[in-house]
Amino acid sequence: MAFNFNIQETLQRALELWDSLPQAGQWTLAGIGALYIARGAFSFLQLLLNCFILSGTNLRKYGKKGTWAVITGASDGLGKEFAQQLAAKGFNLVLVSRTQSKLDTLAHELTLRWSGFQAKTLAMDFSQDNDADYQRLAELLSGLDVGILINNVGQSHSIPVPFLETSRDELQNIITINCLGTLKTTQVVAPILTKRKRGLILTMGSFAGYMPTPYLATYSGSKAFLQHWSSSLASELKPQGVDVQLVVSYLVTTAMSKIRRPSMLIPSPKPFVRSVLGKVGLCGTEKFTSTYTPWWSHAVFKWVIESTVGATSGVTVWFNRRMHVDIRKRALRKAEREAKKQ
Repeated sequence: MAFNFNIQETLQRALELWDSLPQAGQWTLAGIGALYIARGAFSFLQLLLNCFILSGTNLRKYGKKGTWAVITGASDGLGKEFAQQLAAKGFNLVLVSRTQSKLDTLAHELTLRWSGFQAKTLAMDFSQDNDADYQRLAELLSGLDVGILINNVGQSHSIPVPFLETSRDELQNIITINCLGTLKTTQVVAPILTKRKRGLILTMGSFAGYMPTPYLATYSGSKAFLQHWSSSLASELKPQGVDVQLVVSYLVTTAMSKIRRPSMLIPSPKPFVRSVLGKVGLCGTEKFTSTYTPWWSHAVFKWVIESTVGATSGVTVWFNRRMHVDIRKRALRKAEREAKKQ
């Protein structure tokens, strides 16, 4: 009863304060409140339109049939799905990944499936940060009409881990692959796009870069770096006709996420990539410029967070920490059980 009485007393005081304000003040506060509500309603409407009605930029803007697209991390997961869907749309492909045999198999499958399709492959271990590899990529692209770059290569932690316990190799590889690999590949490809005055650079971001993620601190930091880099690059290259977009995603059923079963919140690669390619440029509800969240449930989840507690609030960081501590415990128990079986 005391709690109810306090609420009533607070409301009564608020009404008294309202009554004590001059009419101009009341109208001003009412106007501010109406604008706030209208802003939220417009944002929600934009969210619904982006998720379920509007289509993004047609990829033909970046080149006719036979134009080349470069895909990093192309042999597995999302990269492989990008290759399959871009080939279906009539793009030739430069496939870049670590394992030559996987690249050859994928290129052969696509060549058999799509008449007139062409593919070039480059086996490249981004963790090595070898300048000779980037030179080979530049030579491979020489003379090609490249219209699209998909910066898909990336690495996360094997399991959630405290930063102070992160191995030196894992830390080095995450930063080298996610950051240096993306930047150096873009420095090779972007001049081709600016020369032809049109092109698209898509970089795979993550919720971990959008909100601080304890126990994935290095990975989270690398994706936050890509967010700011991509938005900055978009402004630099826009006058030269090149669209730069960062794709924000939550979990997808890939080897990196270690999740096998899709759900409403966790799609499989095929529908997710379809949404990425179908919603390029739909950035209306995003906090960062030149950024979009293509999968509908990811976008709704993100909008709810932004509209309530906030992506960088203490509540969000606490929840992320608790979730990843639990994931780590379960992963360690599983590893212990498997070790006992051997």
